Amino acid sequence: MEKCKIGDICKIVSGSTPKTNIEEYWDGDVNWITPAELNENTYIINESARKITELGVQKTGLTPLPEGTVILSSRAPIGKVAITGCEMYCNQGFKNLICSEKINNRYLFWFLKSKTDFLNSLGRGATFKELSKQIVASIEINLPNMEEQLNIVKRMEKISEIIQLRTQEVKQLDNLVKSRFIEMFGDPEQNPMGWPVTSITEIIGGKVSNGFFAKRDEYQADGNVQVLGVANIVNRMYSNLENLPRTDATQIEEEKYGVKYGDMLFCRSSLVAEGIGKASIVPKDAPNNVLFECHVIRLPLDLKKCVPEFVQVLSTTGFFRRQIIAQSKTATMTTIGQDGVLKTTIILPPIEYQREFLRFVEQTDKSKSLIQKSLNELETLQKALMQKYFGGN
Repeated sequence: MEKCKIGDICKIVSGSTPKTNIEEYWDGDVNWITPAELNENTYIINESARKITELGVQKTGLTPLPEGTVILSSRAPIGKVAITGCEMYCNQGFKNLICSEKINNRYLFWFLKSKTDFLNSLGRGATFKELSKQIVASIEINLPNMEEQLNIVKRMEKISEIIQLRTQEVKQLDNLVKSRFIEMFGDPEQNPMGWPVTSITEIIGGKVSNGFFAKRDEYQADGNVQVLGVANIVNRMYSNLENLPRTDATQIEEEKYGVKYGDMLFCRSSLVAEGIGKASIVPKDAPNNVLFECHVIRLPLDLKKCVPEFVQVLSTTGFFRRQIIAQSKTATMTTIGQDGVLKTTIILPPIEYQREFLRFVEQTDKSKSLIQKSLNELETLQKALMQKYFGGN
């Protein structure tokens, strides 16, 4: 199998940004993409969220990226990748690869997607890491014949399609739980069923507190505790306990910050207001050595008065989210304190009715668990195939 450098088989073009203080350059009809628009599932991208004008293109001298260009984010963060579905322009956060006839652009996409960690290791710079054109050009890639490239692409696309279907099934089950909540309890804003409305303080069964702090360099693989951070609690029913970072904590710290079922964890700070105060609940199978960290607020719920799953879904409704955002403060970041969370009000149906909702959640979780197991196996297979086809660095 031939091995080539990317610079020998692709033309590498950097992006550029029109001057932001000239209004005539912005809000036009021309696609201009930024790395923030790419995510884990982006493949072919046909339209950008932000647009520039033809005048902005002409005055700035931007280089057009033809349809089929592989765009690679080269700074903050490094390693996002996609393929242009039409002609567009991009900002300076990209190094863009226009493929020669020797390499299929989708094959190059999957190669780069498999190399995120390696690409990050190549970043250079004091203030922030960046990939230069020279660095990208020097990256070596295994280059089978075109027929084999297309066969590899077909296999990678197939498994990616199944992964996305499984992911969508999980999201549909989450939406089903929210729909069942509305069926049983109504919209909390309107409260059509006339449930009692009370302060969230009425369902708290212990001391509300902020979490455990450890310096970054104190985290270590053999630490005696695991630590739940913001990324482990937002946008989910149950806090994610998988692959948590570890550090050492004293027995007093373990007793003070250890989590259990009934604890509700809120995000204290976020770069955007929409992320503030999002919450999850600790699952029943949480081990004893899991602590919550300092960017998180814990509300220990009174299990005699409420069902944690009910309160968590309630916390995702517009009724609750508007209260949280109203209590937040924005400077460099958006933040909320314990007092802000404690000023919220909730509806409080009878505990028996909440438990009926819990039974529905538990049945849904059984289906979700099976799908998640399949999803995990597929993702493991995808990584194995990437290793097989593109090797390691």
